[in-house]
Amino acid sequence: MKFLDEAKIFIKSGDGGDGCVSFRREKNIPFGGPNGGHGGRGGDVIVECVDGLNTLIDFRYQQHFKAKRGIHGMGSNRDGPKGETMVIKVPVGTQILDEDNEGILADFTEVGQSQVLARGGDGGFGNAHFKTSTNQAPRRFDPGWPGQEMWVWLRLKLIADAGLVGLPNAGKSTFLAAVSRARPKIADYPFTTLHPNLGVVGVDEEEFVIADIPGLIEGAHEGAGLGTRFLGHVERCRVLLHLVDGTADDVAKSYKIIRGELEAYGGILKDKVEIVALNKCDALTPDDITEKYAALQKASGGEVMKLSGIAGLGVEEMLRALNAVIHEERGDNVIEERTVYEP
Repeated sequence: MKFLDEAKIFIKSGDGGDGCVSFRREKNIPFGGPNGGHGGRGGDVIVECVDGLNTLIDFRYQQHFKAKRGIHGMGSNRDGPKGETMVIKVPVGTQILDEDNEGILADFTEVGQSQVLARGGDGGFGNAHFKTSTNQAPRRFDPGWPGQEMWVWLRLKLIADAGLVGLPNAGKSTFLAAVSRARPKIADYPFTTLHPNLGVVGVDEEEFVIADIPGLIEGAHEGAGLGTRFLGHVERCRVLLHLVDGTADDVAKSYKIIRGELEAYGGILKDKVEIVALNKCDALTPDDITEKYAALQKASGGEVMKLSGIAGLGVEEMLRALNAVIHEERGDNVIEERTVYEP
């Protein structure tokens, strides 16, 4: 299944049904009077958050969503039924934005949430509505009111407990494949990952979700390399795992590039709890590990973990550290004491 995290669609609610012009005609009742019913209300356009979806790929093949119009009024004072509602189903984490892709109209974070985006037009009055003491046989009726129509943007932001960030080829996909059943594409060149991936991780009989986003580059906060879209996927994470490629010439510079992009992106992303790890330690000599560990610790100003997804070095300790932070951010009471960082 292809991953699509942004789509533009057209929605239109149903027009209201027209009122009816009708008169009562029965034997022995020569002046029955008007009995035209009202038109039905047009159908609404509703967006509903459902389970079982994790991409917006369906909206690539259908971009127009129109609700049914209301049924016209009928004789014998029969009002027309309401038009059928159009329900648009979206995955958890979807935001609805206006045509300018700026203002947020709705934000769905839980299954079962729904919101009316466009209300159907009111039905028109039939001629019975216009009967008065001086006009007992009106032939006036009202047409139905038109529905609302608009273009909107759908933007999907993955909901995960932990998010992987780092430069291209930092080993994020390798780590995800090592700790979960996710099978992202892995290769020895930058930008192997082109779409975000999710993996369910188990540790100490508990589970949490990790999101692996494509590698960020300098200028990502301004949209370089689709950076703003990728950064949006880790906005909802409770903790960030910042992987730094240990084989890079300058690990401190690699860390500062990503850290600068997170801070420039702004919002809540720059204030999220961050765990920094020196990755690919299996490809380094002990002296290199010591040197680069010290440089990365100095650049980050905090504790750094040593990690290797392929060799399994520090993987279990890392998962426990992430799980502890997730519990803390959720506000859970963790009875068992665990060491969050083990350099």
